[in-house]
Amino acid sequence: MKIIDNFLPQQEYQIIHDSICYCDSFPWYFSPGVSEALCGNVKSIDGNYFYHLIYIEHRPNGRYYDLIQPIIKKINPHAISRIKANFYPTTEKIIHHGWHQDAPFSHGGFIYYLNTNNGKTIFSSGEEVDSIANRALFFDPSVHHKSTTCSNDNAGRYNININYY
Repeated sequence: MKIIDNFLPQQEYQIIHDSICYCDSFPWYFSPGVSEALCGNVKSIDGNYFYHLIYIEHRPNGRYYDLIQPIIKKINPHAISRIKANFYPTTEKIIHHGWHQDAPFSHGGFIYYLNTNNGKTIFSSGEEVDSIANRALFFDPSVHHKSTTCSNDNAGRYNININYY
């Protein structure tokens, strides 16, 4: 696991942030479960969230792939499996979603936090990563991990998740 704060120059971060978090036309899609939507063997629904698949099935999905080129250039992956923007609405108390793996085999994982709040990414090892704007987290997404909502930001919790090789 590796954490890099101030991952992008402020101007590049701000463009991505504003285009996803504060854009009325960004297309969010509702999911009635968080980890269940990612890992079909989870039996309980653990809250809901909104997502947008930016890259799937070996190709960009819509116009937002160009927006995150500064991130992709900095990661410099050999190949991309999936890029997904996530929006977890604010909850009164923090909700912990279910444990999951993005895939059952070792590969590159990246979470880019778009806003600062009291939500977290938590690993089965007990390590916790705080949601801090412009923070990058590199990890192996075959390791069990989970997300949480936040309770202290009226806008909710926003991040971008990339699976790559």
